[in-house]
Amino acid sequence: MENLKNASDVLFILLGAIMILAMHAGFAFLELGTVRKKNQINALVKILVDFSVSTLAYFFIGYSIAYGVNFFAGAETLAQKNGYELVKFFFLLTFAAAIPAIVSGGIAERARFYPQLAATFLLVGFIYPIFEGISWNQAYGIQAWLKSSFGEEFHDFAGSVVVHAVGGWVGLAAVLLLGARRGRYHKDGGISAHPPSSIPFLALGAWVLTVGWFGFNVMSAQTLDKISGLVAMNSLMAMVGGTLMALVAGKNDPGFVHNGPLAGLVAICAGSDMMHPLGALITGGVAGGLFVWMFTMTQNRWKIDDVLGVWPLHGLCGAWGGIAAGIFGSKALGGLGGVSLMSQLLGTGLGIAIALGGGFAVYGVLKKTIGIRLEPEEEFNGADLSIHNITSSAERETLW
Repeated sequence: MENLKNASDVLFILLGAIMILAMHAGFAFLELGTVRKKNQINALVKILVDFSVSTLAYFFIGYSIAYGVNFFAGAETLAQKNGYELVKFFFLLTFAAAIPAIVSGGIAERARFYPQLAATFLLVGFIYPIFEGISWNQAYGIQAWLKSSFGEEFHDFAGSVVVHAVGGWVGLAAVLLLGARRGRYHKDGGISAHPPSSIPFLALGAWVLTVGWFGFNVMSAQTLDKISGLVAMNSLMAMVGGTLMALVAGKNDPGFVHNGPLAGLVAICAGSDMMHPLGALITGGVAGGLFVWMFTMTQNRWKIDDVLGVWPLHGLCGAWGGIAAGIFGSKALGGLGGVSLMSQLLGTGLGIAIALGGGFAVYGVLKKTIGIRLEPEEEFNGADLSIHNITSSAERETLW
């Protein structure tokens, strides 16, 4: 009976890992549809190779930092209990690898390929696991201090802050250090529009991410006995709230509409296991509006060239999700309780601080040492892994 339970848990978490792995295709197509055609090949290659580099960084360094577990024993030892610990690594790796996938969208169209791989290794190997260990493995005594001080630990069921806010705030640091794409902003204050190259690809990416998110959230239970239908319902309601609010706030713009469900799902991760569905609907709706408003603000007023809007979508909506768990997770607002708003505020703030500091450190050092930005002619012709650079003119004509 015990072996059957272990095998069921292995299958459960394996299916979750596969669903989240598929989300990386969503990241790829979302970026593919948003960037200009000359940079589409770069977007596709970057996401796949980033995932591979993330795997090595997390296997050799990151997972050990976060959980104190390594895989340097014999295969027989590793395979005990039907290999649950191995599949759990795969599951948590897909979360870790989301960090560079998130960053990728913000720095698109002007970042050098190989320095970005170096940044991926450093972020997944060293920066992300610090906050992951604090939030999900009691590292450094911070959760214990929050519980003793405010009655409850920082709660982030599926990573609104641990994954999304961290990725978004790292992305902000990278975008600021890179600067805007050439020609995007003019000295006279004018702005050159770089519209999405393919709304169908953008929509496909959004749908793949949305479907995979139910593995991201529901299967964060990690074992069958902890699975909750409430998580699925709340994810659905937040997705709907984000979509409809983005539709209204974005004035039917298809780019905003397809990012709306993602904003809602980012925000609901933290409190999806404790909110009432109406609280989840509000949480998602606020996130959808927040994304539209802040994307417009960063691009047009502050002139921050965050191509896919990863800071508003992941950084800000993720932070809102961490705070919203402390609001709508309370029994007074229909939640299950067991959450402290003060712990949520402090935990969210800590995640932002680690992400922003780590992002500036990693990309700042790389900028000073090997450079992180394409040369002007490379940026004009397309990123350094584009069709323009890997084929002849005749071959390009055939491909197009």
